[in-house]
Amino acid sequence: MAVVEFFPPPSPMPSATLHPVVRFNICDCYVRRPDQAERVIGTLLGSVSDGVLEIKNSYAVPHNEPADQVALDVDYHNNMYMCHLKVNPKEVTVGWFSTGFGVSGGSALIHDFYNILPPIHLTVDTGLRNGQASIKAYILVNLSLGDGPLAAQFQEIHLDLKMIEAERVGSDVLKTTVTDKLPNDLEGMEASTKRLYSLIDDIYKYVDDVVEGRAAPDNDIGRFLANELASVLKFLQMIFDNVFNKIIQDNFALFYLSSLIRTQLSIVEKLNTAAQIL
Repeated sequence: MAVVEFFPPPSPMPSATLHPVVRFNICDCYVRRPDQAERVIGTLLGSVSDGVLEIKNSYAVPHNEPADQVALDVDYHNNMYMCHLKVNPKEVTVGWFSTGFGVSGGSALIHDFYNILPPIHLTVDTGLRNGQASIKAYILVNLSLGDGPLAAQFQEIHLDLKMIEAERVGSDVLKTTVTDKLPNDLEGMEASTKRLYSLIDDIYKYVDDVVEGRAAPDNDIGRFLANELASVLKFLQMIFDNVFNKIIQDNFALFYLSSLIRTQLSIVEKLNTAAQIL
């Protein structure tokens, strides 16, 4: 009797981190998809370091799904990838994504096209079946019957959402159902500063609790705080005020110039429209 063997994924189990720009780009591609398309398929770009795959960018690839087959526009994929390498040569193809709930019957065929080892398959549930746009990452493992291959199975791996503070502010705004307007640079800076003050207050409270004996000391936290404080550049108050004021003035100048450019473009557009009418 033949024995079905299961080949586990590489050890240790790989994990992945996802930047928020990839998530929003996939959702934007889904909203802008052709009317006849049920889902969006595309390429994931990023890098691998210490066994952790970091997904930093993505782009959609046109495709057709007649019957149970999947046909990708390979020329479009190759052209987009070559253009991307000219801008970000350190970001390579790390897998592919698709919208929808879980993997489908044709996922293995597309997975074979991205023949890097091992490619990541990212799924985004744009149908909100569980009340949210759940995102999952998979790798492909193989089953065999005796000496011959039998089937392939997608196995879910750990996925973290990685973002810096500026991205977190924008993500919190876009996650809300309704918003009046997107925050400008100053509003984003204000939100980040308030969050920084909140974190500093939490640190103050923890240190005071440890000193007063209300909380048990943690050597790892203490070393982390000491390293962070040692990494902060020490400025005199006058020097810091001058540097900060110059940065603020530069930001105001850029904001003013961008407003002038937008105004000029609007005037030119109106003049062109009037000239066509006349």
